[in-house]
Amino acid sequence: MLKPIATATRDLVKLDGVWKFGIDSRLPEEPWLAALDTPLEAAVPASYNDLFTDPAIRDHVGWVYYQRSVQVPRGWAGERILLRFDAATHSAKVYVDDQLVGGHIGGYTPFDIDVTEVVKPGTAFRLTVAVSPDLTNTTIPPGKIEVGMTGAKTQTYFHDFYNYAGLARSVSLYSLPQVHVDDVTVVTTFEGTTGLVDYRVETVGGADVRVSLADADGSVVATASGLQGRLEIADVVLWKPGAAYLYELTVEVVDGEDVLDTYSLSVGVRTVAVRGEEFLVNGEPFYFTGFGKHEDTFVRGKGHDDAYMVHDFQLMEWTGANSFRTSHYPYAEDVLDFADRHGILVIDETAAVGLNMGVVGGLSGTPPFPTFSEQYAGAETHAAHAQHLRELIGRDKNHPSVVLWCIANEPASNEDGAPEYFEPLVNLVRELDPTRPITYSMVMFATFKNDQIIDLFDVVSLNRYYGWYINAGDLATAEMYLQGDIQGWIDRTGKPIMMLEYGADTMPGLHSVWDQVWTEEYQTDLLAMYHRVFDRFPQFVGEQIWNFADFATTNGLHRVGGNKKGIFTRERRPKSAAFALRQRWRGLDGRKPGTDTDTGADA
Repeated sequence: MLKPIATATRDLVKLDGVWKFGIDSRLPEEPWLAALDTPLEAAVPASYNDLFTDPAIRDHVGWVYYQRSVQVPRGWAGERILLRFDAATHSAKVYVDDQLVGGHIGGYTPFDIDVTEVVKPGTAFRLTVAVSPDLTNTTIPPGKIEVGMTGAKTQTYFHDFYNYAGLARSVSLYSLPQVHVDDVTVVTTFEGTTGLVDYRVETVGGADVRVSLADADGSVVATASGLQGRLEIADVVLWKPGAAYLYELTVEVVDGEDVLDTYSLSVGVRTVAVRGEEFLVNGEPFYFTGFGKHEDTFVRGKGHDDAYMVHDFQLMEWTGANSFRTSHYPYAEDVLDFADRHGILVIDETAAVGLNMGVVGGLSGTPPFPTFSEQYAGAETHAAHAQHLRELIGRDKNHPSVVLWCIANEPASNEDGAPEYFEPLVNLVRELDPTRPITYSMVMFATFKNDQIIDLFDVVSLNRYYGWYINAGDLATAEMYLQGDIQGWIDRTGKPIMMLEYGADTMPGLHSVWDQVWTEEYQTDLLAMYHRVFDRFPQFVGEQIWNFADFATTNGLHRVGGNKKGIFTRERRPKSAAFALRQRWRGLDGRKPGTDTDTGADA
């Protein structure tokens, strides 16, 4: 799915701003039939939950409604006219004036609705968007809705971050020519100093296609014609971690000399692969340093914010991070565009978090009923997961920053039924994108002795909390457990191994001379213990700390104002561990810490 952009043949109007807002219980039965009868207004993009002081809105179960007037430019006569929603969490219904024109299920991938036949250039229409935050056992991510003693509906979900909802990303109105580029797929490689860009174009309306590739200075370096082909770049400049170089591919649909449509996208020439126990970028071993993150800020919730995006990338660069994971859902595409331009590697993760009834069982890991069953993750859940993968890969397949697909976070891979659930999904991903390796982040209950699906995947990605949820305050014992755990995976798999989550909740300003949990010293010491262990294994290819910054969660006795495992506070103030990480990571240039070529930290 192509991101809407303005070109010589396409126009784009952003609909971001302040919209009328209301919840279903306080509106008429069919509120889209007229102007919303509400005094409230909500910002778009933003989650609605923290915008208001009313608790009934913050934790609402059911539909909420956004509404605004939209003016269609008068110059769009004869064009296709579409609405684009970059995301609506978790499902949406869209109305133009009184008419339902479409909808979408899934809260973190974009969708388009063609409104050509129901709007008129030069006139305005009433746009109403119904959004539901509800999660059930058939959604990705899953959850359940119950009716409490008060008669109110409550949402339970099985992931440890707040269920922010609403129109958290941009909304646009855009135009397309009747004959236009519908999709572009790019695959890159290189042979010696020659870059190779294989392209495939899909069009609507049928016409000739020509393509050109320009370098960063705007000089055309290769051309071709036809719906698919190969472009060769002499003296190619590769896209590298920390040294992004982007070419621009321009696709034109033509009728003779007339250009009917034009679309451009950035192309980074690079390769990624797994070779034995190594993860390779451009044929060279690469070591990941970075974070699991969240789209999470004060007031905005999961609302995309360019200022926070820029600052977060600056903080990652300050620490020496070269990568991050989009835990636990696809992020806004603007984030991937930024990573493309700045050479940051991305592990792109689906919204399949919570597929694990063992987590409900607590530290025992004993599920109340099987995870992979019609009672929980059955055929409908599997179909939703597959559709989510199609939409994720369709959106992100051309981003050079995306180097690894993570198709689930902490699933019950140790339970019966896991192979039957995941094997078709792995096959689907390999069919949709045979160029990138695949992984899943592994819950602590899934060990090298009982995990049932690792043979399907390319990279072993562990989430481990020795020294926190297990052996809290006893780092010596935690180190022994971690050492044995990693060795067990090496002996079993012969695959590259990385840590996608490890860390400790830390209250900024709390200090102690002893190994006292929640202190800044304990977080620093715990990370140092993990790093000692990582450095003992040449098969270990990366470390991504949980978490980049503190983030909001549901209420819980083990949470004080949310999850505090951040290296930075939610306001982006560094804790002591941030300085220790900077000392470890700066200057590595993708190399493993402690190797002979490690030049040490920058000043």
